[in-house]
Amino acid sequence: MIIISYEDIDLREFEKSDIPQKVEWINNPLNNQYLHYDIPLKVDKTLQWFYEKDNSRRMDCIIEHKGKPVGLIGLIQIDRINSKAEYYITIGETQYKHKGIATKATKAILNYAFSNLKLHKVYLTVDAENKQAIQLYEKIGFKREGYFIDDLYRSKNGQYIDRIRYAVVQRD
Repeated sequence: MIIISYEDIDLREFEKSDIPQKVEWINNPLNNQYLHYDIPLKVDKTLQWFYEKDNSRRMDCIIEHKGKPVGLIGLIQIDRINSKAEYYITIGETQYKHKGIATKATKAILNYAFSNLKLHKVYLTVDAENKQAIQLYEKIGFKREGYFIDDLYRSKNGQYIDRIRYAVVQRD
């Protein structure tokens, strides 16, 4: 079911049938450099996640460009008391990166978050080295809220990474 349409982008509900595609996207080294999943992602564990996730506190979508699934986007940790949620995005089909799709999808989900879900704030945390993502977030209007030194331990290279928190509030 399509939840949001914006120009040539549709955001539709993530379905069980999307699991193999998600696993492929997340396991692609061109996509997972800055993702914090247990790699390799496995279909059986993702299926378990699908059935156990609390859909009252999250919204997981597939990004479609002209009808073709190209990525994932969503809101997690939806907090209706404090009127905020955490945002995430991954363009999984690498040939669709750098084409403005992430920008359109982000604008669409933010509009939905503020207009339909009546949230006040949407936030995210990004690796400090992820310059492309930071550029997208700042272009959209996210403002830097904090810098976290040695925030996560990355076991694949045995190093701690710094992360930055960004947020956008409805009035912006």
